[in-house]
Amino acid sequence: MTDLPHAPGEHHLVHRTGWLRAAVLGANDGIISVSSLVVGVAAAPGASAATILLAGAAALVGGALSMAAGEYVSVSSQADTEHADLTREAAELHRNPEAETRELAAIYVGRGVAPALAQAVAEQMMAHDALGAHRRDELGLADDGGSRPVQAAVFSAAAFTSGAILPVVIAALAPRHLAVMVVPVVAIVLLAILGAIGAKAGGAPQVRAVVRVTALGALAMAATALLGHLLPVGAL
Repeated sequence: MTDLPHAPGEHHLVHRTGWLRAAVLGANDGIISVSSLVVGVAAAPGASAATILLAGAAALVGGALSMAAGEYVSVSSQADTEHADLTREAAELHRNPEAETRELAAIYVGRGVAPALAQAVAEQMMAHDALGAHRRDELGLADDGGSRPVQAAVFSAAAFTSGAILPVVIAALAPRHLAVMVVPVVAIVLLAILGAIGAKAGGAPQVRAVVRVTALGALAMAATALLGHLLPVGAL
């Protein structure tokens, strides 16, 4: 009997969407929010270099802590919900394992498996790891150890800081009259690089991602620059 040739392994990128989204969102937020604030302050007549630097540094620290706190609260709430659902499911498995087996079989039937085979698979899954099977197939939870609030908070803050640090450095080094021009240019370049990297890592079209992120970033910085120009520091 002739052996069939092995099909080349498929390479999927969907497993990257979780951390990729968090990294891109954090860095993108850091670049746009801090650059926009720096540009807005720098565009205000009478703004000093110290004022611009203070605004950028405060935006970096405040933004990173805000991202960390928001991510921690969000993931903690998710973890609490997951834990409560798993506790209820464990109790149901202990109280009525036969009904839970039928429920699992019905899920497989709903996905296109023949009823007899679905029942057999459900029985085997229940014998192997009942709670794990219901975790994945009934509750739809990833079997990866659960949510990690502290890890998510640190990662989010680090991603934000990585995007925000360069606009702050430029605000510290560039003369005041140049900051309003240099910061947007650098921010647009960073956003383009970030969009291209994120798209490539996720297997998405790069040009579309770059255009989208740079256009939105430019719009945000233009809006704050106009606001800073209309509201001079001396009038505040």
